[in-house]
Amino acid sequence: MKILLPLALALLIAWALHTAIRRSRRGGGCCGEHEETVKRTPAADRNRAHYPCETVLRIGGMTCDNCARRVENALNALPGTAAKVRIDTKTATVRTKEAPDEAALRGAVAGAGYAVLEILRKK
Repeated sequence: MKILLPLALALLIAWALHTAIRRSRRGGGCCGEHEETVKRTPAADRNRAHYPCETVLRIGGMTCDNCARRVENALNALPGTAAKVRIDTKTATVRTKEAPDEAALRGAVAGAGYAVLEILRKK
């Protein structure tokens, strides 16, 4: 009986430690709690000088870094586009090689599960 209590306590601690490690390796936040962290997919062409047009979008529905990465990846998948999404301001700065196609930008964001609330700036 004296050995059962320490053994049970050791098993409980081992299980708690195992669970904590598993959770720390998984994505965090509202939508990534039970799935892997979304990996950032950069634009194919990273030279900023190649993108003369800039549009800033206010995005609705983003609540965590996984959300921001999903939106950024969706925008970067568009040809001739390089995007940077900031969760703190809930904005996406989208640089394009040609005049931006607002419908395509809105469609990419919607395809990721979010919404363009407004276009804040367009250069």
